[in-house]
Amino acid sequence: MDFNADHFTLFGLPRAFRLDARMLDSRYRELQAQVHPDRFTAASDADKRLSMQWATRANEAYQALKKPLERANYLLHLAGHDVQAESNTAMPVEFLMEQMEWREATAEARAGRDHLELERLFQRLRDDLDAHYEALAGLLDDQNDHAAAAEAVRRLMFLEKLLIEIDDALASLED
Repeated sequence: MDFNADHFTLFGLPRAFRLDARMLDSRYRELQAQVHPDRFTAASDADKRLSMQWATRANEAYQALKKPLERANYLLHLAGHDVQAESNTAMPVEFLMEQMEWREATAEARAGRDHLELERLFQRLRDDLDAHYEALAGLLDDQNDHAAAAEAVRRLMFLEKLLIEIDDALASLED
């Protein structure tokens, strides 16, 4: 095992956005079984430290690959393409208008305590996100269009944040 290997290599997976989640989970468990600090309780302090470093490395890699948005960011990073999430916030007007409409609908449903409408918005946005992620997979895995993929990632960041807002609104009605 190479401590400096990229996350995909660490788990023996192809460097691609489309990922077999069960295989990732399986490889993660296998790696953790080898490096987990509990296996090194009787080892030297140096080996214990190394075990902790490996376990931490495995956890960080797993978390980055498990979540599609983070996986896309990581793939772009490996390709030397910065998403520029903080510095490039320019979005097309129609996308921004759509975001405002989503947020207004969410606020209205929350204010009206309309659980069913919030559920409908949540599911509609989930479906929209699935379509966006499938398009992103094409940009990353099939077309190697890093510039378009970076723009798609920036859009997805907005949509994921909106999904959290709708989920929070639903949770607030359940309290």
